[in-house]
Amino acid sequence: MISERTRRNLRRELRRSLLAKLGIIVVVLMVAMAVFAPFISPYSPSQQNLDNSRQPPLGFSTKETKEVTKMEDGSVVIEDGQVVTETQTVYTNATAAHPLGTDGNGRDILSRIIYGARTSILVGLFGTSLAALIGVLVGLSAGFYRGRVDDVLMRSADIMLAFPSLVLAIALVGVWGQAQAPIPDPFVATGLAPAFRSAVGLPTGMPETVVLPGTVIVVVALVNWVWFARVARGEALSIREEEYVKAAKALGASDGRTMLRHVLPNAITPILVLATIQVAAIILLESALSFLGFSGADVSWGFDIALGRQYQSTAWWISTMPGLAIVVTVIGLNLVGDWLRDALDPGIEGEGGV
Repeated sequence: MISERTRRNLRRELRRSLLAKLGIIVVVLMVAMAVFAPFISPYSPSQQNLDNSRQPPLGFSTKETKEVTKMEDGSVVIEDGQVVTETQTVYTNATAAHPLGTDGNGRDILSRIIYGARTSILVGLFGTSLAALIGVLVGLSAGFYRGRVDDVLMRSADIMLAFPSLVLAIALVGVWGQAQAPIPDPFVATGLAPAFRSAVGLPTGMPETVVLPGTVIVVVALVNWVWFARVARGEALSIREEEYVKAAKALGASDGRTMLRHVLPNAITPILVLATIQVAAIILLESALSFLGFSGADVSWGFDIALGRQYQSTAWWISTMPGLAIVVTVIGLNLVGDWLRDALDPGIEGEGGV
């Protein structure tokens, strides 16, 4: 349970900080977008329409010069035995049907961003949870027992830190492959989303499953558990010397019970703040892996950025829009992490808002 003092600190810092409010709004909107994607997505993220490929976003238009066959009276013009061509300038205007434009295959970018949020946010949440589970267990054990246990566990953590995160993640994905876990979409499986979309006139045929890149979740957890271990160890080293911990041990409490009932609850504040920041870091790492083609997910912000590389000079929005989604989400998570740090850490005076 959250104590009344903690609630009071959270409310006080939230009132003082405009940035905290902004971060919470961004995170809530992104999570809601991911959860209710089958209801709010204009189209299926895989629906293609080559006639509308590379449609610009609202407020923009494109001009493209093409060499086309010259026609007169419906017939091809031929001179000296060769087909005559002419240069035409083709203008493409934005339409409200695709407010963020379309990609090279005519897929709606807004729909892909909405569904891509599911992949990135789920990997961030599951990856952070697994990393915290491993790291907190290692860190509490190292700090509580100290001595050889501490040396072995933390030297293992130091070895992990010696490898660049992205390089280690790529190596692990290369060893284990791209395992994926398809999960049925509850809104589509129960018929709620198709019924709603049909009632409001939106296209049906939304994806029936949410594909989780299982290997990526495990990999990002193995890459990031070290940070939780270092924080948990530092807290355990301090808390183990407190009188209530000594009293619990004197009364015969086992080491496991002491760590679970006394050490962990009093070490949870910095771990919670770190977890918020790590969700953002893992989203960035997942996007990097998707961009490089190691994720295996075909609906992901990083994957869509990679698809737009060949169109940078003619259709910049294909890469820019999912990139902006990553930037906004990461900034929102970092702002929430700053708010939690200021509110939960009594040793830090909050800076307030702007």
